[in-house]
Amino acid sequence: MPDAQAARHVRGGAAAGMRRRRLRAFVLVLLLSNAVDCEAQAVLGLARAVAGPSGTAMPPVRLPGSAVAAPAPPAAPAAVIPGFHGPPEASSTSASGPVVAQPAHMPFYVATKGTTTIYVLGTLHVGDPADYPPSAPFRRPILAALAAAPTLALELSPDDLIASQDDVSKYGVCNYACLPRLLPAPLMRKLAARLRENPAALAEIKKTRPWLAALLVETYGSLSAGLQTEYGTEAQLQNVYLRSRGKVVGLETLGEQMRAFTNLTLAEQREMLAQDLEETPEQTVDDVKTLHRLWRVGDADAISAWASAKSERLASSKAAARSLDNKIVFERNRRFTARMVQLAAPNRPIFVAIGALHLGGRKGVLALLRERGFVVDPA
Repeated sequence: MPDAQAARHVRGGAAAGMRRRRLRAFVLVLLLSNAVDCEAQAVLGLARAVAGPSGTAMPPVRLPGSAVAAPAPPAAPAAVIPGFHGPPEASSTSASGPVVAQPAHMPFYVATKGTTTIYVLGTLHVGDPADYPPSAPFRRPILAALAAAPTLALELSPDDLIASQDDVSKYGVCNYACLPRLLPAPLMRKLAARLRENPAALAEIKKTRPWLAALLVETYGSLSAGLQTEYGTEAQLQNVYLRSRGKVVGLETLGEQMRAFTNLTLAEQREMLAQDLEETPEQTVDDVKTLHRLWRVGDADAISAWASAKSERLASSKAAARSLDNKIVFERNRRFTARMVQLAAPNRPIFVAIGALHLGGRKGVLALLRERGFVVDPA
């Protein structure tokens, strides 16, 4: 092989390897953050990691007139925790006096049973800087609960994510363009049309299984809505929590979360992707912004009702959609609830932070805690 040709071959192989590593790293964080709840929650923003040969990534859709997030309600009174005084209020000045920057309200609940307490926060895996003012990133009751809890439980532990990186490549990525063989031709044409302005991204997605393709499509919607992963709730919580503590655990293993997707039937995977492609990119952006506004207001049941209505509207197969919801949301809700109850102990509260779409509704975590005898109240 001539030297120049060999060099091109080496560079091409290195570039392909880098793209695979970027894709794997992207999906790992995507799975950690639980991009999908029951109706394709488009809430992750790492699709820029899926770069094409030129190093460029999926460009966000630019839409005129971006929506403004709903203002957060006034902060609740501080919970009384001995030795905890909370951060100083973030403020600035205006003609009428000091202006206090308020964090997003967020869905936050306290579940109690005797002397056992579980704090439950509904997270959003991407966000806006305005959601977390630097001097007071969370409301005082949330900060007080973090200070009182010796354990922070997320959907997955950070250590589990690092230790299990190869699983994503093993189960979600093919070594050839397998996706066109796994999708009906009309659905594949819809996907190609959606990504026609980014052939490099389409080439990478063709090497994924349908469930992973669906997660990637959802993620592009989040990017286009202007939200950022560094302002996801989990990342911001750990910034606060790890300053004085350090015990962060997972409510499920990466293997368990992976199986929620890899055990989907082909019909369920197709339904998952079909729901994502049923909307236009502009409609997807509107949905992301709506979810963000509902999360800022902080009512888990309102979020659940909105999500259920969306799923009903987008479902192409009602049976497949119901089965999909059960496998990737409701079964995991039951697992989350069982694990958080196991971790909690009398006079040793636990702080739980999971996707906001897991909380509300009759099959949500809050209802399951009530079934176990907990009194659950918003805080």
